[in-house]
Parts: sequence; C-alpha cells; structure tokens
Amino acid sequence: MFTKVKTRFAPSPTGLLHIGSVRTALYNYLFASKKDGEFILRIEDTDVKRSKKEYTQVIIEGLKWLGLNWHQGPFMQSERLDLYKEMCRKLEKNGKIYKCYCSREELADMREKSQKEEGFTGYDGRCRSISKRKAEDLEKEGRDFVWRLKTPSKENLVFEDMIKGKVEVNTDQIQDFVIVKSDGMPTYNFACVVDDAEMEISHIIRGDDHLSNTPKQILLYRALGKNTPSFAHLPQVHGTDGKRLSKRTGSVALNEYRKGGYLPEALRNYLALLGGSTSDSQQLFEWEELKQKFDISRVGKSAGVFDIEKLNWINGKYIRNMPAAELARRASFFLKKEKIIDDESNIPDKVVEAIELEREKIEKLTDIPRRIDFLLMDNITYNPKAVKKRLEKEGVEVILKDIKGVLEENQDFSKKGLEDSFRKYVKDKKIGAGKVFHPVRVAVSGRMKGPGVFDLLEFIGKKKCIERIEYALKEFVQ
Repeated sequence: MFTKVKTRFAPSPTGLLHIGSVRTALYNYLFASKKDGEFILRIEDTDVKRSKKEYTQVIIEGLKWLGLNWHQGPFMQSERLDLYKEMCRKLEKNGKIYKCYCSREELADMREKSQKEEGFTGYDGRCRSISKRKAEDLEKEGRDFVWRLKTPSKENLVFEDMIKGKVEVNTDQIQDFVIVKSDGMPTYNFACVVDDAEMEISHIIRGDDHLSNTPKQILLYRALGKNTPSFAHLPQVHGTDGKRLSKRTGSVALNEYRKGGYLPEALRNYLALLGGSTSDSQQLFEWEELKQKFDISRVGKSAGVFDIEKLNWINGKYIRNMPAAELARRASFFLKKEKIIDDESNIPDKVVEAIELEREKIEKLTDIPRRIDFLLMDNITYNPKAVKKRLEKEGVEVILKDIKGVLEENQDFSKKGLEDSFRKYVKDKKIGAGKVFHPVRVAVSGRMKGPGVFDLLEFIGKKKCIERIEYALKEFVQ
C-alpha cells in the first residue's frame, strides 16, 4: 500500500485559524512525527470568492509559531487546476463519470421529493443514461453541465476509523455526487481526493464533521484506481458548558492566543491532551517527548472539553519553569508596548531580575508588565482598595514615619539587613509584624500583593523606598 506515513493539514483560507483546526493540525503533525513520516501543508483555496491571501499568511505564521514545521508545502489548490482537469478526463475516459444538465428548478424538485420519500438521496440519476444526441442538443442550447460520479448501487461500504471504529454506509444512500462544477472548478471532495492520492497521503486525520464525506471520497479513490488512506475522525471540541465553543468558552483564533500571552509549547501541550491522554496520564511534556508519547488510539469518541483554566494552569507551569531571561525575551513585545523597555532586542538586567521576583505569580506573558511595572517605573499607581485597607487607618502615620527613619539609618539594605531592622522595630514597639509590613508594602508598591516585603524593598532601593513612603504620607495618610 503506502511506503511511508504521510499526513496533511489542509485548511481553507476563508477565515482565521480556530482552536479546533489547530488541534487537527497538531494531531497530524504528532502522528507523522511518531511514525518518522512527513507532515504536508496544503491550502484549499478553490473557493475563489471567499479565499483571501491574508488568511493564508495568518495560517502559515500561526503554524510556524506553534512549531508545526511541514516537510512539504504549502501547496495551493488554485495552482493545481490542470491536475484536476486531467483526472476528470481520466474518469470520463474510463466511464466513471457523466455530464449532468439538470437545471436548478429540476434539482429543487428532486430535493423536495427527497424530503418526502425515505431512502431517496436527492438526485435520481436521470442524466446518467442520457443519449449522446440529447446531450449535444442541450449543449447547443447553451445548457450548463456538471460532472457527476457514477455511484455503485446496493453496496455496503465499510471502513475502519482509527477513532470511531467500524463505519458502514450503504451506497444507495449516496447520490451520484458532483465532482466538477459548471464553472469548471473541482468540488471539495474531488480536489481533496486527487491531492491526497497524488501526494500519497497515508493517514487522514480530521474533524468528524467530515465523516459524511468519507464514503464519497473512498468511492473516488476506487474510481481513480488509487490507494485508500486510513481515516481518523476527531470528535468536536466543546466548552465546559457542554456546548459548541463560543468566544466565552475559548473559540477564538490562534493569533488571539498568541496576542493573549500564551506560550506555543503550552498551547501544544494542552491541545495534545484535549480529548485524549497518554497511558500514564502525564500532563506536562517536553516537545520531543510529546512526539513520542502521542497515541491517536487514546483519543476519545466523545467531544473534547476546552477548559481555559487548565490551559492557563499549563501555561503558568511552563512560565515558572522557564529561565527569567528567556521569559523576558518572550515577553519583550508586551514590555515595549507598556513602555517598560524601549527596545525589544535590548532588555536590561533589572527587568530580568524583576521578572524573577514575580515569576511565581505569572500565568501569561501579558501578566508580566503589570506584575513588574511598580518595581521599575518612577511613577506608580496606588490601588484605591489597598490604600483604604492599609493606609487610611489609625496609627499608620506613626508607623510609616518610624519606618522611614529606620530605612534612612539602615546601612545594610540587603534582604537580611532589612528584615533584622524591621524585626527589631516591631519587637521594641511591641506590635504585630503585619501592622508594619502591610502598610509599608502598599506605601512602597501601591498594591497589597507582590514579592516578599524585604525582597521588594531591596529591589526598589533605599532612595526610591523613602521617596514613596514620603509620597504616601503626604497623599493618603495625613
């Protein structure tokens, strides 16, 4: 049959690449990688009116960002029309297809009849036996025609799906379907089969919304005298509410996840587990490890549930395992956007150190600027709730003035030196540490959460800490 495993991802450039399609691309890539095969990219752009070059570019850039590097392609179907015409002529020569001259009105009548009569497929094959003379007369009248495949009757067509198991369809339920439209353009099913056959695709992994196309395509492989590939139809992806994905539950384009601060390796990891698992229920994978452990047979038959919270958890895990310098490089676009750095190619060491301090609280790259801005910028914003809870309280003025004096006198502004001074102060004043640490944190950072208070003071430095406490005393306490 096939000498090498080959899979393909064949999106239509009629819109942005959404998460269900991204999962399909990933599964094709992983399956080919595990089998030491090839992954092919094909752009199915024969829908001239809806296909756009900018969508093609977005698809290509998105796959590259994810690390799904193809071995061949991208092939454009719009550049392969001669091949489809050649295959059509071959089918005509072998008596596998025929011209259909039925008008729209005739087809509408047949559809209406199909709705009334159980077992009728919608086209009655009336042009299959039309005489040559009649055909010539119709063409002289200027009647348009399409090419239809001669579907065999009363045959049980059976194939084994790698996910769904045995699938059986009686060919009487399949009408003589169109393979070339009246404008000469191939239909999806025909172009798809011609390309898959010519590219020697051995395994077709796609969404189960294509399951109804598979029997038709198998008939086309036979008519063309080509090997039939193996099929795996992936169940749909639903939200946590059990319904089809919406924007609220995760149905956004791939580039939105990129803009949203997700790491490609985290998104790959999550999608690989969406609707499936490994034999040992492992959750986090190195890229090469994932290629080896991926198992299409462990993909479930029911819909995968897209849980944004789990994706966030996985993304956070990858972020916390990443060196701070690399994390800063990945977040450079967002850091520049928020004016924390001036140049994406030149990230100051202080920025890297700030990221290291806040790493445990970072879930997405987009979190980084707001997590570290108060550590690096001269002017900070004070959270009103933090001010009300920690600064606008009796006794805070005295504490902040005392601590300002402690900081001014402190010769050792290290984390340990600061902690020793603060511990001595609360002991001498016989007050709880929280009554001192909490208002100091808000006075210096403008917020109630962040690094440990002594890490915070050491990082910001003596001069800036004193200036911020003076500002807090002036604006919020007195």
